[in-house]
Amino acid sequence: MKVEAKQEVETRPAVKTGADLLIELLVEEGVEFLFGYPGGAVLPIYDSIYRAKGAIEHVLFRHEQGSIHAAEGYARITGKPGVVIATSGPGATNLVTGITDAMMDSLPLVVFTGQVGRNVIGTDAFQEADIIGITTPITKHNYQVQSISDLPRIVKEAFHIASTGRPGPVLVDIPKDISAGEVPEQRSDASFQLPGYQPTIKPNPLQIKKLADALSKAKKPVILAGAGVLHGKASAELTAFAEAHQLPVVTTLLGLGSFPGGHPLSLGMGGMHGTYTANMALYECDLLINIGTRFDDRLTGNLKHFAQKAKVAHIDIDPAEIGKNVPTQIPIVADAREALASLLDQAQKSPDHQEWLDTLKQYQEQYPLWYDTNQNGISPQWLVQAIHKVTNGEAIVTTDVGQHQMWAAQYYSFSEPNRWVTSGGLGTMGFGFPAAIGAQFAAPEKMVVSIVGDGGFQMTMQELSVIQERKMPIKIIILNNGSLGMVRQWQEVFYEERYSESILYSQPDFVKLAESYQIRGVKIDTKEDLITALPEIFAYDGPIVVDCRVLPLEKVYPMIAPGKGLHEMIGVKP
Repeated sequence: MKVEAKQEVETRPAVKTGADLLIELLVEEGVEFLFGYPGGAVLPIYDSIYRAKGAIEHVLFRHEQGSIHAAEGYARITGKPGVVIATSGPGATNLVTGITDAMMDSLPLVVFTGQVGRNVIGTDAFQEADIIGITTPITKHNYQVQSISDLPRIVKEAFHIASTGRPGPVLVDIPKDISAGEVPEQRSDASFQLPGYQPTIKPNPLQIKKLADALSKAKKPVILAGAGVLHGKASAELTAFAEAHQLPVVTTLLGLGSFPGGHPLSLGMGGMHGTYTANMALYECDLLINIGTRFDDRLTGNLKHFAQKAKVAHIDIDPAEIGKNVPTQIPIVADAREALASLLDQAQKSPDHQEWLDTLKQYQEQYPLWYDTNQNGISPQWLVQAIHKVTNGEAIVTTDVGQHQMWAAQYYSFSEPNRWVTSGGLGTMGFGFPAAIGAQFAAPEKMVVSIVGDGGFQMTMQELSVIQERKMPIKIIILNNGSLGMVRQWQEVFYEERYSESILYSQPDFVKLAESYQIRGVKIDTKEDLITALPEIFAYDGPIVVDCRVLPLEKVYPMIAPGKGLHEMIGVKP
């Protein structure tokens, strides 16, 4: 039975509660959406949301994991903190994957969790969990509110910490007696001092000069652009810098879109499934300018073979990343845009390295991305290219993790920043679809396409309820190969085709599933049908689930095997 919301106008209680104060503070922070799921320990907050009459729009998900991945999608597109609320105990612990994902990928989140009353904390009370202890290693900072008078300062600090320096998740744990308690008549000042937290924004001029000097002598320079360029809103400066000095640019998985994919100086993505040219540029360069990447293992391969001939310059707002994995000769702690602006001010002219550019151009011509175009059936690589064509390359694209993620990264060329939403460092299945919901809230005027695998989609497909309720025109494209594709690929290549629990023998009927949520569903088995259907699918003004039966045994190539260097790629074009 459906319970109708109470319609008559209610008067606000004479007493202001901690929950009322929290909503007031969120409004002051400019929060548009609150992604969440209610429960006992946050009932005072939800009551205040109800009585606040639309001051903040709450979005009800069907699982806490869906709500926090949506907040990540919102944060990725807007650059503003995504805000999440969950109850104590299991509600809070269901957020752990998303919090870790945001920490790994430097996404600003402010996460509010309910907690049992202060008088029973530590007694194993009903739905009690030590979320502060659990999340200490996976948050940028966390708080447990011990006094209502501290709430304004804590909320202000949480938003500041989440969104400045290297972005990241901040958790605020609110005991129920705090949210239900009475607020003193005189609200405390929300100003704060954080002497131990002072991110360095502007670069050291001497280090900028060192990099400019190194660039003036380099014969084989290359830029490596990561998510730090996007977080720093430095894409225009990066393009201007690359063009001024004719520097080839390699992007990381999370840096896609920081530099136009179709630009003549773009070498594509580097790393495990990067292009041949990008990886050889990183292997052979004599000057590597890293801007906002953390040199993770999926990018570098075997460190013994990574950029061994290069002088390494590393620009990063987080000093902990510089020198952590790769020895760095020119460290520059700074915001990416500030550093690039300083470099653009340097008048030194780069030497002629046309021979280097010619070599890279030859690599691109000889060893492009490739797949067998003579197979019967829907090639997943071709499908991504077809989606790019029908959307004019202008869609916001979200993915889970696995083969479909890599095909999307390889074949959907991003010409603008903030169009690519994926789980990089943690590699979270179930991320792509709810992240698309958050991205659509962030950019309601944009086309949002969620390219997902049949495995990952089943982890968070219950959030179809959200897009049905909100009539969100998200296009969900399932690359259905009947397996956990990347796991299956590794079992083929490295485990002699022992398919241990990677084949999905039982699958739902995704069309009927969509229809059960009153959402349009389409199943497509052939390339010919897909060619006819795609324009109509993307012209449709509502949500749609498209079950594309792609070739089941396709692999993602090129590929760098574990323990190998960037120059030891397999599956390069024959």
